[in-house]
Amino acid sequence: MSRPDPLPQLGATDDGLSGALLNMPRLAKRALAVTVDVALCVLAVWIALYLRLEVWLRLEPPYLWPVIGSVLIAIPLFIRFGLYRAIFRYAGWNATLSLGQAMALYGLFYATVFTVISVPGVPRSVGIIQPLLLFVFVGLSRLFVRLWLGGLYRNLLRRREQPGVLIYGAGTAGRQLAAALARSPEHRLLGFVDDDSRLQGNSLDGRNVYPPTRLADLITDLGVTDVLLAIPSASRQRRRDIIESLRHLPLHVRTLPGVADLAAGRINLDDLRELEIEDLLGREPVAPEPALLERLIHDRVVAVTGAGGSIGSELCRQIADLRPRTLLLIEQSEFALYAIHQELQRRLGHDAVELVPLLASVQDEARMSQILGAWKPHTLYHAAAYKHVPLVEHNAVQGLRNNVWGTWVTARAALTAGVRHFVLISTDKAVRPTNIMGASKRLAELVLQALAEQHAGRTRFSMVRFGNVLGSSGSVVPLFREQIAAGGPITVTHPDITRFFMTIPEAAQLVIQAGAMAEGGEVFVLDMGEPVRIMDLAVRMIELSGLQVKSADQPWGQIEIRVTGLRPGEKLYEELLIGDDPQPTSHPRIWRAREAQIPHDELMDLLAQFDATLLANDVPALRALLQRVVQGYQPTGEVVDWLHSTPDEVDAPATRPAPV
Repeated sequence: MSRPDPLPQLGATDDGLSGALLNMPRLAKRALAVTVDVALCVLAVWIALYLRLEVWLRLEPPYLWPVIGSVLIAIPLFIRFGLYRAIFRYAGWNATLSLGQAMALYGLFYATVFTVISVPGVPRSVGIIQPLLLFVFVGLSRLFVRLWLGGLYRNLLRRREQPGVLIYGAGTAGRQLAAALARSPEHRLLGFVDDDSRLQGNSLDGRNVYPPTRLADLITDLGVTDVLLAIPSASRQRRRDIIESLRHLPLHVRTLPGVADLAAGRINLDDLRELEIEDLLGREPVAPEPALLERLIHDRVVAVTGAGGSIGSELCRQIADLRPRTLLLIEQSEFALYAIHQELQRRLGHDAVELVPLLASVQDEARMSQILGAWKPHTLYHAAAYKHVPLVEHNAVQGLRNNVWGTWVTARAALTAGVRHFVLISTDKAVRPTNIMGASKRLAELVLQALAEQHAGRTRFSMVRFGNVLGSSGSVVPLFREQIAAGGPITVTHPDITRFFMTIPEAAQLVIQAGAMAEGGEVFVLDMGEPVRIMDLAVRMIELSGLQVKSADQPWGQIEIRVTGLRPGEKLYEELLIGDDPQPTSHPRIWRAREAQIPHDELMDLLAQFDATLLANDVPALRALLQRVVQGYQPTGEVVDWLHSTPDEVDAPATRPAPV
């Protein structure tokens, strides 16, 4: 017959006596039960004598004989009826029936000896009273143990199913987190891990501090399933090194945010979060230069198009913190505009910044001209764009209209309104693109370069080019996390695909600083660090969730990585520069690119051709035009536009205004 699984070990904060009882060996528990029953036999005789004689007596001859007789009769009967084989905390009806049968025989034998036969000096009534008392005492003892230890044992079993947690970091943050865990019924804190040899081997609040080298053993010895990183002041590189050391262990790793995020108060469990890609990259952010941040914003009227998007909304947050006089939130999505407006109102409280939410499409020239003409912003950040590569590939005409014509319309309206600085948010996909989204962004750059050349000294047009930002719409990290939570598989389009990554706040800060350096027509490139192989990222995220990759070599793994093939227009790797020899700027993370451009008049003729092609929905001709205009554009695969058709299949609409 199988034995119950061993109990989880009790910690220092658990009930010491109950814990000691539950963790005793089975033989010791039976010996203790026999000892208790012997004591109850003695107690029952003593009280029976008192009830009969109405005086407390010393248990010495002749009154010692009923004690010896009780023990000699009761214990063998209890053993014979299996009372010591039963687990008291589970004692139920069958155990009660066995106890009743044993006590009936005990009463018969005991009364025969001390009532019927009698022992000199011992009242005959003791043979009747003592068995009744002993039955009550033994029954109550079993009931007490069941009520006391049964609930505790069930609680311990529930705790055994809870995550076994070690806190990495025995400093102030770690101790505060331990205090929060002690109040949580959903975690089982097992101790601390710390690199400091002075703390190792010591105890904090009854929990041992272990060296990191013992982690593999602790998984087995203590049942550790989770590690919580409580090292908010550690550098990002140090955090990355620790995370890498945990990757090969079957542990779910979570972390507290940085020390700046925790400065406001005590730590609680809501502060814990899953690892983000920035925790895995080890890239240290560069402190911004306050003068560059404030130059185009402080006490000025500032506009942001695409204000409700991932980049646009972060730009709005950081611009609002720099105290502009007025912030124009321009967005075509009603819900996105409402969300960012409400967030900024809560963020600013009753501050002096005037927030103006404006519903508008950047393709609507009349509306954009009215907005910019009425408010006359000093600086405009153009973040409005369609940027999801497969969606734009399937909707090529709308993608080009929004990304190129939207930029052109907004730039012309800015020129007319006297906007001093116009900053385009561009992308690394504009460099030697293989998709229409990237080509459209490069064409938008060319439009601004031509306008900067034609209208030098009026509006300073500049472009800031960077790669993927973490947490943006369509970002791979939240997608992977959802797939892991669902049990997999994780989908990767190609085993060798790589991408640059940067956090949204860092990207927004660098955009603001780059725009402040502009003199007109520059393409700024942000230093994105080293590219990340997406397959490696998927493996890391699986392992740091305490799971293993399922593969032919590891069929026992829990999460499969499935290669689905490159999507329409997708590149294996991205670049940030078309040409060579980028020039440094005063900021170590911002470079100035040297890019070829097209003269204004020639570009206007090309845009007229684009306009006619877009009206006809002639996607093959559109791709051919892009190949002529956009350096390095090499489309991959067939046309996948959902409405692709030949020009003569589309009824041309009425005349449209010619591009200017």
